[in-house]
Amino acid sequence: MKLIAGLGNPGKKYDGTKHNTGFMALDQYLAKNSLVLEREKFEGKYTKQKIKGEDVIFLEPQTYMNDSGRSIAQFAHFFKIDPQDILVIHDDMDMPLSKIRIRANGKSGGHNGIKSIIRDLGSSNFNRLKIGIRHPDNVTESSVISWVLSQFDSQQQKLMDAAFDTSCEIIDDFIAGKGSQFLMNKYN
Repeated sequence: MKLIAGLGNPGKKYDGTKHNTGFMALDQYLAKNSLVLEREKFEGKYTKQKIKGEDVIFLEPQTYMNDSGRSIAQFAHFFKIDPQDILVIHDDMDMPLSKIRIRANGKSGGHNGIKSIIRDLGSSNFNRLKIGIRHPDNVTESSVISWVLSQFDSQQQKLMDAAFDTSCEIIDDFIAGKGSQFLMNKYN
């Protein structure tokens, strides 16, 4: 079984914000495949599907970004999903806008959602699909918060839509059992 989780903050107030990049990428995949997150459990909206013979859970934690690990860990433990079978999609300020990078494991890179997952899952050996949102021009703590909670302008959104299309391909490859090394070689 595989678990694919998009990270973000729940609620209309956060729709379309840069910090909800994980939600947006997963939403695009779901829409493309006529799927919806029709269930709620373990502080998350999810759907469980059989795709190409593989059981897959698509999840959007509803815990707010900084506590994403609570929901993801509960799903992983309940369904006995190994960390290597988890793909987490999230924003990354340290990368240029719309750039994609796959990682098989590692530290949080300062991302509070990833810190939470490492803590609650008890492992850092899960896959990450990182999508760049770049740093704001003037970096202060308040400018960073404003940046991640602001929406993409129309030019930025075009670049992000292309990144979300690529994310859909990555999700398909992950479900098909392509390993992290294959994904890194193909998409990084």
